[in-house]
Amino acid sequence: MNRAIAPKNSGLLSFRGKLLAAMMLLVSAITALGLYLAQQQLAVNAERELEREFLGEVASLHRVQEMHRGALAERCLVLAKKPRIRAAFEDGALDLLYANAKDELRDMMNPTDGSSDEPGGTSLQANFYRFLDGRGAVIKPPHERDVGELTPEEESQLTLEAVPDEQQIGYLSRRAGQSDGTVDEIIAMPIISSETNQPIAAIVVGVKPVEVGRRRATSIKSGIWCNGQLHLPAVTDSSRAILASELTRAMASPARAERSFRIELDDGPHLLFYKQLNPNSHYPSASEVCVYPLNDLLARQRQLRWQILGSGALLLAGAFVVSHFASARLSRPVTKLAHDSAENRAELERAETALEKTSKELQRSARFSANTSHQLKTPVTVLRAGLEELRAQEHLTPEGREAIAALIHQTFRITSIIEDLLLLSQMDAGRLQIAFTTVDLSHLLEAQMDDLSASPAGVDAKIEDDCPDVQIAGEKHYVALILQNLLENARKYNRPGGRIRISCRAEGDWAVLTIGNTGRSIPGPAREHIFERFHRGSVGEDITGHGLGLNLARDLARLHGGDLRLLRSDEDWTEFEVRFRVARQAAATPGRVL
Repeated sequence: MNRAIAPKNSGLLSFRGKLLAAMMLLVSAITALGLYLAQQQLAVNAERELEREFLGEVASLHRVQEMHRGALAERCLVLAKKPRIRAAFEDGALDLLYANAKDELRDMMNPTDGSSDEPGGTSLQANFYRFLDGRGAVIKPPHERDVGELTPEEESQLTLEAVPDEQQIGYLSRRAGQSDGTVDEIIAMPIISSETNQPIAAIVVGVKPVEVGRRRATSIKSGIWCNGQLHLPAVTDSSRAILASELTRAMASPARAERSFRIELDDGPHLLFYKQLNPNSHYPSASEVCVYPLNDLLARQRQLRWQILGSGALLLAGAFVVSHFASARLSRPVTKLAHDSAENRAELERAETALEKTSKELQRSARFSANTSHQLKTPVTVLRAGLEELRAQEHLTPEGREAIAALIHQTFRITSIIEDLLLLSQMDAGRLQIAFTTVDLSHLLEAQMDDLSASPAGVDAKIEDDCPDVQIAGEKHYVALILQNLLENARKYNRPGGRIRISCRAEGDWAVLTIGNTGRSIPGPAREHIFERFHRGSVGEDITGHGLGLNLARDLARLHGGDLRLLRSDEDWTEFEVRFRVARQAAATPGRVL
């Protein structure tokens, strides 16, 4: 007894443990998913905040730059329209060019002693200016101290392939290759001839560029990428080299005027932005570069991760307690089920044994029916031939001939029963397969009614036929058997002078055939056995018996994918209904085995 209880308790504890583990796994998965989504949301929000801050700084920069450029362009435009400046180019008096411009630009030039209105370079102060001739080359000034000193290499960067017909923006690298190198923003304004209204020269003014974040405290470090060099004094030399390598690789891809991505520098991970500053300019392309440290962001992420992990641990602890009680409560039905299963296991084994025995008996019966049918065909055929020969003798009386004809008719009935038994044995053995084709149901009904009328017994009933042309899916031979059984049943159990009504209609994918006849009704208890094989009424019951016909017809109808049922049986009318699939379904319906 103890040995029987131990496995049951062990299985119960195993189920409870699995249920508890499943609950904990579900809670753990939800916690992990919440942690992941929270981290992802934090990263997305942080990057959006960084992008908004960067775009705001860049927009502020552009507004200030546009103001400076507008003011400088206005001053340069006024200077370019001076008659003496244009006359110097038109008359070739270039020795007076810088002398005439000196007084006009004196207040705009940075003082030579280094003083300025605003150290950050936001005032209207220029570091230098130069004139370009009609070919875009720099016109040498007589005194560089008055117009801003430039090295020959720096001065060559101001040269253009031709005089521009509109304002051009560029950036000039000062002391290129040195650690203290700077960048100046240059504005080239064309000088228009008063005679031809065409550009004949240009004035180039260089100013200190406005930096992102210079007006308020910010962790963004900004610089300018120009001529393959990065001018970003706020970072170390090693970090600047890493940034230059990444920018060279990023800008090598076409159509990428701006982009942001992560990068690892000496002091930790950073977010790198770059955006082109002078698109469509005749001067080399330059980009604004901003670097934002992500240490604070990562610290906030770690803090949030630990907060979520702590909350998850508390949630898991609470879930463990709740799951323990829940699993114990939910396992109670399993306890009863295990107990009932133990009691019913023996009964189930007996039922399986009986089912297997019944299956074997059924197979033996099917083989016996098939063998018997085959064996009976020969003697029945011999008997029929003998009766035919006996009926052909001349000395028989008319009464004798009629008796022999009745016996011959019985041999046909025996042959039909043998064929039905053989067909049933094939269906019971699962070897009957339907080859679906298109069958004309109305023509097949006409042929069966002609055969019924030509039978020796005849048809003593009025036949009402209402069956239009209907194409069904099935095998013609087996459909004919179904119709033959139903029509023969309607003729056999009809009353003298009664009616047989045949109607057919379409209902969606189904063709519904009903066959009814006048006659005695089938009592309620007998209706449950009407489709059983060889059923007969009990002793004392006034019930017509049924053989193989209805059972065979129903099995064949189901084998075709339809069904046969008793639709109605009242005091004066009995009606059967059989369903077939319409022909358009035949191509899509494979052969089936019962």
